[in-house]
Amino acid sequence: MDVKHSQSTEMLREEIKNSGNIPAHIAIIMDGNGRWAEKRGLPRIAGHKRGVDTVRDIVEECAQLGVKYLTLYTFSTENWNRPKEEVSTLMRLLLNSLKARLDELGKNDIKLTTIGDIDSLPVGVQKQLQTDIEKTKHNKRMTLNLALSYSGRWELIEAIKSISMQVAGNSLKVNDIDENLISNHLTTRNLPDPDLLIRTSGEFRVSNFLLWQIAYSEFVILDVLWPDFSEEHLYYSIKEFQKRERRFGKVSEQIQHNIRC
Repeated sequence: MDVKHSQSTEMLREEIKNSGNIPAHIAIIMDGNGRWAEKRGLPRIAGHKRGVDTVRDIVEECAQLGVKYLTLYTFSTENWNRPKEEVSTLMRLLLNSLKARLDELGKNDIKLTTIGDIDSLPVGVQKQLQTDIEKTKHNKRMTLNLALSYSGRWELIEAIKSISMQVAGNSLKVNDIDENLISNHLTTRNLPDPDLLIRTSGEFRVSNFLLWQIAYSEFVILDVLWPDFSEEHLYYSIKEFQKRERRFGKVSEQIQHNIRC
């Protein structure tokens, strides 16, 4: 990156920080690695490797902007249905990335957490995750949350099972079940709901991601493949978020009244 570009990035970052609210929690559906590689006549894994570099850049930029939570849809439960060779390669890439980025997380004061069916991951990945999570647990600048072997339906099923067992055991009454109770049985119980959901590749679907949590998230869909997602795309997405009026079911007059009060 040349100096001119670096200065421009710094100016854009400050403009974003000074122009409105920075979303506390950004969630990203990182889509398009395979298509990026295929468009270039490369094996799909080349797209995944390039996507890892994009993750590094965007994590660092979110921390610079003051984002407190960043959730990345890293590997879905449906991704296990991909060709075995691709899944194995993805797991190796994940393991290597976790090992390589641990020092960066520490240096940037970033805490690592995960959501999903972690027990279904290879043992080596599980152990490295445990190491990274333990070594970064006291970091405070930003929480990087990786959704691994995750899907929204899987999460809701697990929550329903847990709540049902409590009802069956008479430790919980049916009438005690409300939104807060359900939220507290989800894997994201320690995270606020996303303010902004970004999806790359131009696809208009949520792909089984955070189905409960994104009820009132603002969506930004970008026609760019994840390996090409840049700081400028992130800035654009946040600017779009800053233009939105978040009403949460209310009308504009109610929102304005609350602001004045």
